[in-house]
Amino acid sequence: MTDDALAPLSKTRKKQEMHALQDLGEELAALSVERLRKIDIPESLREALLAAQRITSHGARRRQLQYVGKLMRDIDPEPIRAALAAIRGESAAEVARMHRLERLRERLLADEKTLAEIADTWPQADLQHLRALRRSALKEQEGQKPPRSYRMLFQELKALDAGIRDEGEDANDDD
Repeated sequence: MTDDALAPLSKTRKKQEMHALQDLGEELAALSVERLRKIDIPESLREALLAAQRITSHGARRRQLQYVGKLMRDIDPEPIRAALAAIRGESAAEVARMHRLERLRERLLADEKTLAEIADTWPQADLQHLRALRRSALKEQEGQKPPRSYRMLFQELKALDAGIRDEGEDANDDD
């Protein structure tokens, strides 16, 4: 071990770490209840965050967020940081997922036979709706119009992919 690892933290360093945890707590408090539920955190921290979301008084909210920071000192913040990075789309896995879906959208626009691949991957997919979005997106490209259907097609693929992942997580919860 190095001398730095054995030396006690300075008061300044401790304060910086506490402020970083409090900032992380503020970011968690800004999430929707649904997203907060998906992050693996202790129940006491979840309740404190939900209470912070309900508080409208500036001073009371500040004190509640300090309490959240205090609760976070007892847990490992790295899994929480990783979950927030995934929500923000900063994780490598999330970026790779988005690129995969973008390539699928491009293949679908180039060839309608890609719908068969989509049907195999996501049996619950509404192929008729996807086909209509594909046609609209191609018309938009031809007419040089804003890519509304093009974006909607990506959102549909993203929702299908997220649905599969959520179902897979639910199946793992039953084990």
